[in-house]
Amino acid sequence: MNFLAHIYLSGNNKSITIGNFIADGIRGKDYEVYPKEIQTGILLHREIDTYTDAHKTVRLSTKRLHKNYSHYSGVIVDILYDHFLAKNWKNYSDIPLADYIDDFYDTLEDNFDILPQRITKMMPYMIADNWLLSYASIEGIAKVLEGMNRRTKNKSKMNLAVNELQEFYNEFETEFTQFFDELIAFSAEKLKQIQQQ
Repeated sequence: MNFLAHIYLSGNNKSITIGNFIADGIRGKDYEVYPKEIQTGILLHREIDTYTDAHKTVRLSTKRLHKNYSHYSGVIVDILYDHFLAKNWKNYSDIPLADYIDDFYDTLEDNFDILPQRITKMMPYMIADNWLLSYASIEGIAKVLEGMNRRTKNKSKMNLAVNELQEFYNEFETEFTQFFDELIAFSAEKLKQIQQQ
């Protein structure tokens, strides 16, 4: 899953949310230097990624992209699924998406001192261009995919995946909806288990 889903699946605890958000840049046992609740968020992130990568519904989505994007298919699906979460936000939260995201940006700024360098470098761009809110539109997703493609020095051709998004829009949305309900239940249960360790 991509940024918005990881943030959402953290629940209401801001430290767990920070941990879940920064987890991609934390290798192996490096997470142990962080406070307990941030560690919890990092471990939750890893569980979510493992569950997502192995899920049969997600694999239907990645299979549709595999011919054109090979091993980048999973990354693309993560981004597309964030689009459907943002677009259908009212089904998942009573807090308006713009307010929810503003609150998250405030949380990031409040915890700036403990963020890894990778995040502190990215954060100004993320907030200035409001990446998370932009996910709700196809134009926003196209911009994200263009940025990802640039980072691969145009090898991935991920920018072209907006074509598949439009062509198979209903299929991707149906798969996201089925999967995300299961992921919400999985994440809540896994979070409880991690907190009891």
